[in-house]
Amino acid sequence: MMIQEEPKIPFKKIFWPSLIAVGIALFIGMIIFFLVLGGIIGSFSLFGSSTFSVKEGSVLHVTLKGKIQEKSNTTFSPNSFMLSESIGLPDILFAIEKAKTDDNIKGIYLDIDKMDAGISSIRAIRQALASFKQVSKKFIIAYFQGEAISQPEYYLGTVANQCYAFPNSTFMLSGLGAEAVFFKNLLDNLEVDVEIVRGENNDFKSAVEPFFLNGLSDSARYQNQVLLSSLWNVVATDITLSRSIKRDSLDAWINNMEIVKPNDALRSKLIDGVMYKDEMLNLIAKKLSLTDPKDIPWADFNAYAKTGFFENQVLTQSDIPQIAVILGEGEVSVDGADLSSKKICQLFRKVRENDGIKAVVFRINSPGGSALASEEIWREVMLTQKKKKVFVSMGDVAASGGYYIATPAERIFAEPTTITGSIGVFGMIPYTGKMLENKLGITFDRVETHAHSNLMSLNRKLTPEELALIQNEVNGIYKQFVSRVATGRKLTMERVNQLARGRVWSGTDAKKIGLVDQLATLPEVIAYAKKAIADQNSEVIYYPEVKEDKFGKLIKMLTSNDGNEDDLPQIRGRAELPETLINWYEQLKRLENKLGIQMRMPYELVVSF
Repeated sequence: MMIQEEPKIPFKKIFWPSLIAVGIALFIGMIIFFLVLGGIIGSFSLFGSSTFSVKEGSVLHVTLKGKIQEKSNTTFSPNSFMLSESIGLPDILFAIEKAKTDDNIKGIYLDIDKMDAGISSIRAIRQALASFKQVSKKFIIAYFQGEAISQPEYYLGTVANQCYAFPNSTFMLSGLGAEAVFFKNLLDNLEVDVEIVRGENNDFKSAVEPFFLNGLSDSARYQNQVLLSSLWNVVATDITLSRSIKRDSLDAWINNMEIVKPNDALRSKLIDGVMYKDEMLNLIAKKLSLTDPKDIPWADFNAYAKTGFFENQVLTQSDIPQIAVILGEGEVSVDGADLSSKKICQLFRKVRENDGIKAVVFRINSPGGSALASEEIWREVMLTQKKKKVFVSMGDVAASGGYYIATPAERIFAEPTTITGSIGVFGMIPYTGKMLENKLGITFDRVETHAHSNLMSLNRKLTPEELALIQNEVNGIYKQFVSRVATGRKLTMERVNQLARGRVWSGTDAKKIGLVDQLATLPEVIAYAKKAIADQNSEVIYYPEVKEDKFGKLIKMLTSNDGNEDDLPQIRGRAELPETLINWYEQLKRLENKLGIQMRMPYELVVSF
């Protein structure tokens, strides 16, 4: 008797239905999870937007840890389940201005540590604090602590009425230095060639030098030295005026490395005293007529700033604002997370079509980027300027494409320490064929219907004829750049050619040569715009519009601490790699964005401050 085997089901008939079933189950599970999560987050709205209350007699605890950008930002890492927060400069400036007239705020405690910001951003905060001190007559006390007291921390802290330091900290006063990374040896080792084209006479346009030189050219070295000297002059002047010391003395102390420990700083009158943390808190308690530092009512500055700015903007959005501030930060690109023409042009069109908006402040903090995207933004700024006044406020940097998009404005304002100018154009065309053949054994062959059908291939070198064609294109864009500047700044082409050539200038020097109209902070530019429309009480709205981050609020609730003074909310997050390696990686990653014709800073210069 033969036993019949049960028919076998083919593997593919089991595998694929099972895989699809698992996928559907996971998909449904994710939907349920996010619906539940959305319900939790949405339930916040039942209670309304949470407000940040300040107790009577509070001291505003200003920590300013982490990165300071033009716009507040919160990102969530699913790997560590942590939030990484950055606070926007407008939020900070709004909070300091608000604290002037807030009767519950009795003073400010500056406790800065690991602050990441450009010189102009720091100086803008410093100017706001100086105004707070002068107008309100309230106290500002700065306390320097931690393993090392950085120069930015000290620079900001010197605005205070009194400055104190932890006894064992180390002072890092060193002046300004700048460092550029060069990739030529790396490219040589990989056998990658890069064809470089620059606008004619663009000898200062040194953004491409890291790809064919091993160090700074004479032009780059000269302009960087002049730039740093101008920036340091502003910083040193602010410090010496605040501390009532001589400029020559400050430079000598730094040159001779005489200020290493807090006692050195105390002898030179750079600080007012050396104190431990408990002594510092006792001093603040005494200012409030309290006997126990535990009774000091602390107000967290970050919460005070973000909540206050958010509430102000929500009210403004429901009102009829007359001044629009458009924030543009990062590299200029057609699309992307930074200053993309896709987003900025949309904002300008929105503002232009809003009859309630009488003037626009365009805040630019950008080293430039795509020539095409720069032209798209230029067009929208120009069209808006024809309909209503546009005033440009430059931040840490507004150079090359970042300057190009400012040229149609009614008036251009910069900080003394803004890095601007860099009127020039370049193009980069890499050749990778040799690398792929010699390193990986990959070869290429091609057919074409016309002589230059494979022009865009990175695996064959350009012919002299093709290179000349691209050079002509770059020269044409450079001439257009010069023309835009000449028209916008009411200068002759010859004069702009003298100022251009890719050279960068500080805001102070840019004003002297006519590339900038006035030196002013963002609040001062907004005040100028109000005066221009003859309405000092006009409402100000910021774009992109501020929105409540309910998901971030949920995560913060889950990860926050108990809120006492020693555990005030901190910036959360961690880096997987050392910061220096991450910076180098980011520069290499951005290399692909530099392909094509660019209006970009002469260097991605790392200024040690």
